Amino acid sequence: MGEIFAGRYELIDPIGRGGAGAVWRAWDHRRRRYVAAKVLLQSDAHTLLRFVREQALRIDHPHVLAPASWAADDDKVLFTMDLVAGGSLAHVIGDYGALPPRFVCTLLDQLLAGLAAVHAEGVVHRDIKPANILMEATGTGRPHLRLSDFGIAMRKGEPRLTETAYVVGTPGYLAPEQLLGSEPDFTADLFAVGLVGLYLLHGRKPDSQALVAHFLTHGTPGPPEGVPAPLWDVLAALLQPDPQIRFKTATGARRALAEAVELLPPPATDEPSVEVFDQLGPVPSDFTPRGPESLGHQDGREGHKGHEGAVMAATVPTRAAPAVQPTHPTHHPAHPLQPTPSTPSTPAAPYAPYATAPTPVHAPSETGSFHLQPPLPGAAPVPPTTSAIPTSPYAQPHPYAQPHPPAQPRTGGIAPPPPKVTAGIVLAALLCFTVGIWALTRL
Repeated sequence: MGEIFAGRYELIDPIGRGGAGAVWRAWDHRRRRYVAAKVLLQSDAHTLLRFVREQALRIDHPHVLAPASWAADDDKVLFTMDLVAGGSLAHVIGDYGALPPRFVCTLLDQLLAGLAAVHAEGVVHRDIKPANILMEATGTGRPHLRLSDFGIAMRKGEPRLTETAYVVGTPGYLAPEQLLGSEPDFTADLFAVGLVGLYLLHGRKPDSQALVAHFLTHGTPGPPEGVPAPLWDVLAALLQPDPQIRFKTATGARRALAEAVELLPPPATDEPSVEVFDQLGPVPSDFTPRGPESLGHQDGREGHKGHEGAVMAATVPTRAAPAVQPTHPTHHPAHPLQPTPSTPSTPAAPYAPYATAPTPVHAPSETGSFHLQPPLPGAAPVPPTTSAIPTSPYAQPHPYAQPHPPAQPRTGGIAPPPPKVTAGIVLAALLCFTVGIWALTRL
């Protein structure tokens, strides 16, 4: 059995990792269910402030995956979310490649619905990308999408945690105004939604810089290959480089998408179905779908006794983590659209009609902060850095290359005083004894 964090959350196996923390599958002993627990591994003030912002977000919406609770144990903190087993949109594209337009419309409608709920709270997500859009394991049923990872989200009007010369987000999914250092706004999230739509329709990451350059030079292009014209009209309105002529709200974009769906041709009788598989795999052998095998004895066992073991559990797995294997076979005769093998392949060339992108102004990296080039006047040059914010709660498992050493057990009782203090106490006692003898002889 794993150790228990803060007397409540039993960390079972790591299911993802980011720059500032690891995501674990955990058992909630109070609510008797499995949850995803993001454990913060760093404790600097900047990272803790971002953590406080993220865990304070409470948005109850079926297409939003926001924190549900949090706990602290010594210098470790975590917050929990629903456990979503279907992986991310990146997993779906990895299995199938380009997706059918009507399936994409369903995903975009759910994404816009969740984003509308986020924006209604005054929150700008700032990191919408396929890896942060999680999927329930619905099989061949209707897909169910959850927008996650609010590590760099912020409410409009809140102070920024980065200098004005820095941009926070994922290269390739940033709106043009973000690259210029503008204040975060809802329209930047909508630009990223348009890029996600192209990613789903083509099965590869769009070249956002070449796309923006084409819009600015030649105006709105015609529909790319494989994208129906009504759907392209909606995506083009999301991808306008000028935020003033872009969709202003997620609700407005969703309404336009619904009208576009009405104009799409009916699906072909042989249109392939898409199955969203369970990407987490089974729980370890000493757990069952209903919790630990010894659940009846959990409330009184020693696992609740202290926090030292919990700190170890938050940094080093107490058992060898099983390799996460998809529960689906590699071949599905019933599905015309077969999952593509997960073997490395050469990067796809930029899709027509867009030209090759110019040299980027920032170094490609994961989600994080990177310095604008050239720096602002008077600002000292700062090398590019990656943020300590995790990318996707359900990325592929990542073994700890440099495990933290086990926490040293504490010594019980009161520590003895230093030798100098001990000598002083002894001298004072001798002096008192001598004075007492002298007083008795004077009687």
